[in-house]
Amino acid sequence: MVKYLKILQLFWSTSISAELEYRLNFLIAVLSSLANLIGSIFSLFLFYRTGYTFQGWSWQESLIVLGIFTLLQGISSTLLVPNLNRIVEQVQQGTLDFILLKPISSQYWLSLRTLSPWGFPDFIFGIIIINYAGYQLGIPSYNYLLSSLTIGFAIISLYSIWFMLGSTSIWFVKIYNVTEVLKGLLEAGRFPIAAYPTAYRFFFTFVIPVTFLTTVPAETLLGKTQFSWLLSSGLLAVLLLTISHYFWQFALRFYTSASS
Repeated sequence: MVKYLKILQLFWSTSISAELEYRLNFLIAVLSSLANLIGSIFSLFLFYRTGYTFQGWSWQESLIVLGIFTLLQGISSTLLVPNLNRIVEQVQQGTLDFILLKPISSQYWLSLRTLSPWGFPDFIFGIIIINYAGYQLGIPSYNYLLSSLTIGFAIISLYSIWFMLGSTSIWFVKIYNVTEVLKGLLEAGRFPIAAYPTAYRFFFTFVIPVTFLTTVPAETLLGKTQFSWLLSSGLLAVLLLTISHYFWQFALRFYTSASS
């Protein structure tokens, strides 16, 4: 464990040093994140401006869902996008060979090799929105701790799905469109699941678990969720993480390198 923590520190320190050579990009990332956030808040406002509300969700409660979505978007831009999207390139160019020869877990290397600071603005803006709406609703601090646990489960679930899609590049090589479709589906998480028809709710709960990414953490923060949903969120995260590990090991059996 100590060895892997030292490697992680080395990975992230070198990544940040390299990225900060282009500091203007960070300012552009802040402005881009702010513009996207304003657009998201405005979209949500269009629903509530006439007195309409999503079933069981007030304006501040829906803001919390949006805040959690923005936070997860920041984490995705910081860790998932710069790492997992590059699996396709590693397979296509044959550089995955060098990773497999390293004396550490290839899944660990591929998942945490790069840290991009361009997702930090979304992460910070998400926390600001959550705290603002939580202050308006008078949410106790205990709920924040419990919600943090479900957000952690959401991150693990999102990572696992993304990694498994990246693993399929061993068979299909170019799967950029698949990850873009996934990102498009995950956009549904910016609104409470109650905003969608019944068929959509089923799809976003049991097929693509968008419900567990934003709505369940938001309901936990609001003290509205049942223990069964908390348990399901944790079990789903553990199950998907386990499946992603064994799926990667299975996929490697079919890897023949770009040069062989």
